Amino acid sequence: MAALFAPCLPTWAAELPFAQPRPQLYTAGQPSAAELQQAAAAGITTVIDLRQPDEARGFDETAAAERLGLRYVRIPVAGAAGLTDANAQALRTALAQSQGPVLLHCASGNRAGALLAVLEARDGASVDQALQFGREAGMTSLEAPTRVLLEQDAAR
Repeated sequence: MAALFAPCLPTWAAELPFAQPRPQLYTAGQPSAAELQQAAAAGITTVIDLRQPDEARGFDETAAAERLGLRYVRIPVAGAAGLTDANAQALRTALAQSQGPVLLHCASGNRAGALLAVLEARDGASVDQALQFGREAGMTSLEAPTRVLLEQDAAR
């Protein structure tokens, strides 16, 4: 079904400076104000921010997103401790409610990739498949704790 929506993005959207682990989903570290504007111009409609409220963004991201007409969702994820059922469900809901392409970000892409790996596993992917997806989405240093979490879930 995602392939049906891929043609909705302009061809130059492929030039966005973000990872694209699947059609309609882009992941990144903290975007700059210019990158946020580029995302909106490319057709991205929703920004999901996984950073904590006290993390510096370099600009007022909420106001910038609103000015650009983007739906802005904040789901604060505190590193490995933030890989919770509640945050996974909040991300699933935010993605499901999105009307068009999504930019999911944290500071580096690490939390974004890790939380997406959790969702992949819960959607039936093996631990290794989920971790691979997470790496493609930006997960780095959270891979070990994410693996532990996924293996615990698989053992249940």
